[in-house]
Amino acid sequence: MITNTSIWFLYIIRTAKQSLYTGITTDVARRLYQHQNNKGAKHLKGHSDLTVVYQIMVGDRSTALKLEYKIKQLSKQQKEKLIAQNPELPILLKLLD
Repeated sequence: MITNTSIWFLYIIRTAKQSLYTGITTDVARRLYQHQNNKGAKHLKGHSDLTVVYQIMVGDRSTALKLEYKIKQLSKQQKEKLIAQNPELPILLKLLD
């Protein structure tokens, strides 16, 4: 039996135009590089000066996907508050309740 022991991260990127993009990955640095080189999400194509403004290790892919969905449902103002507060995982997981 093969098990996947990858650790997943949730991240938020800010563009130069101040828009926010939320994603998940097993390697934030690699994913940022991909976004910067137009190999990632369509939302970020053509955007320069991308900055990771929030990242957190969430563990398994299932949890990462659920948190990504919840955060994508937040308003920009709510995402900005989350970034400013920089919550640890137990607090962030309360979004799933």
